[in-house]
Amino acid sequence: MTKIAVVYYSSTGNTHQLAQAVAQGAQDAGAEVRLRRVAETAPDAALDANPAWRAHADSVADVPLATPDDMEWADGYALGTPTRFGTPSAQLKGYIDTLGGLWGTGKLANKGATAFTSAQNTHGGNESTILTLFNVFSHFGAVIVPPGYTDPLLFAAGGNPYGTSAPSGGNPDAVADEVLAAARFQGRRLAEISAKITS
Repeated sequence: MTKIAVVYYSSTGNTHQLAQAVAQGAQDAGAEVRLRRVAETAPDAALDANPAWRAHADSVADVPLATPDDMEWADGYALGTPTRFGTPSAQLKGYIDTLGGLWGTGKLANKGATAFTSAQNTHGGNESTILTLFNVFSHFGAVIVPPGYTDPLLFAAGGNPYGTSAPSGGNPDAVADEVLAAARFQGRRLAEISAKITS
């Protein structure tokens, strides 16, 4: 059975919704999936100043925290993050920075890899955030698995060929059904391609 790790950071819930959809798509393709969130590193004062941020942090306390072992275990992995000025969040970047030991021993190479993101606006840095993660995947020696234009449903979600991206409009947990469908497709595609790589 193909093993897929979906590792993400979400502040108010949109990227969490995408992560769940990516994980569901991979499961639908027959993969064993680990859905893991990275640790929150912002101070409590910051969370408490934003009720949506605090509410989401409290609501996902039961989602296991990601460790490097999850990436070593997986045959393929998906990384998700809200965009921060066109780049990944500090929280996800902090997790990536713990993977040096696995990278140095080649344990992240030759695996399928894909990315997804969310921003307030349609053009709020979504593509550049995903492409930044492609840089990381290239250093890992992973096989990048973008959705491309491989299914018509991707156009209804905005047509981002690099990965699923959700414009939130500033609303927590506001991901459109069409975008969630694209995320499920991306998870299925990651599982299917990862199975071919490891066969």
